[in-house]
Amino acid sequence: MVSKGLMAAWTFLDACLLVAGAVSIALSFVWRKPDILMNMVLSNADLTAGLILGITLVITFVFSVGAIVQRNHVTMGLVILNYLLILCAIGILIIGTFVWVYTLRERDNFHEVYSKVPSTTRAFIQDKFSCCGYFNAADFVEPSNFCNPTQISFMNALDASDVNNSQFFCVTPVTKFADVTLNNIFTTVYGFMAIVLALLLATLCVINMRNEEERFKRIDAKRGGRGFV
Repeated sequence: MVSKGLMAAWTFLDACLLVAGAVSIALSFVWRKPDILMNMVLSNADLTAGLILGITLVITFVFSVGAIVQRNHVTMGLVILNYLLILCAIGILIIGTFVWVYTLRERDNFHEVYSKVPSTTRAFIQDKFSCCGYFNAADFVEPSNFCNPTQISFMNALDASDVNNSQFFCVTPVTKFADVTLNNIFTTVYGFMAIVLALLLATLCVINMRNEEERFKRIDAKRGGRGFV
């Protein structure tokens, strides 16, 4: 019989898989709400990828419940579960790595995003962070409460290459918000990988112990049910 300790560990990891799927689905919906900065950082495609990942994890959990309740000699469900976990791991690796790679060139990547948002969005960001323009006061600057002619003239006189002046331009606050958000996302996604791989190993252990138990039952049956003593 599979040890209670192993089954407790397997059950805990399986529950973690469900929680991971639920978190991914929930955040995919929550982050779709109107939020200027969050909508800049995460596109609909990104949120859809998170939703698909969450649904996949939940489906895998549901399948795992059906697989684990089968009789000991029926291990095909657990074998299929491991293939599903491998697919989940591949999806997690792709999404997490995509987000991580995007963070490597945030300043340039979000310059392109910043150039495509409406002028009202840029004006909002300027007022929120008290900045003018992206890399400098002439880079996608918009008339706003903060960026009035006097303020723009002052910032135009600054050396944009001087790191001490970066606080006056929107690149710093925008990428700071994006960096924190994206780092939390890919760290969480890679955390899902730990759950999936641990559950994969636990499932392999369950399969091995069930097969071993069935092998001893067959040996015992051949001996007339007398056991080994």
